[in-house]
Amino acid sequence: MSAALWTGGAVAVIVALVVAVRVATRRLFIVTVDGPSMEPVMVAGDRLVAHRVAGNGLRVGQVAVAERPLNAGGWHWPAGDPARRRWMIKRVVAVAGDPVPPDVLGAVGSAPGATVPAGMLVLLGDNRDDSLDSRVFGFVPADRVLGVVRRRHGERTAVATA
Repeated sequence: MSAALWTGGAVAVIVALVVAVRVATRRLFIVTVDGPSMEPVMVAGDRLVAHRVAGNGLRVGQVAVAERPLNAGGWHWPAGDPARRRWMIKRVVAVAGDPVPPDVLGAVGSAPGATVPAGMLVLLGDNRDDSLDSRVFGFVPADRVLGVVRRRHGERTAVATA
């Protein structure tokens, strides 16, 4: 085999690897759990692999990484304002068209039987006793979702016991 063929093949492999890494790093990201809201499934310090998705593609039961509102009043700045972005990890419990869960009705000002509006989600922490979620700040706009958690990255963080 000629040196030119080997060189051309090596360059093609390197270019393919660079492209694959660029695509993966644009779609995948790692988040660290900060707080008890997802215990016992996820604990503070756990590192999670997530991938970017459109918020309107989420399903009930998935764990989403979404922009957190600054206060209970919701989102009052443009989506993507980097100076204000803070993240939360919560479970999707209702999507557009689903019934609003009873414990969220008050936060969204809805009556029993109401459904989640188009473009909105209901996100709750697994640890309901220690979670700021849709029960406090209401619906989460789907366009404020960064991605969905796929798996834990590395070893599980040890839980301290008293």
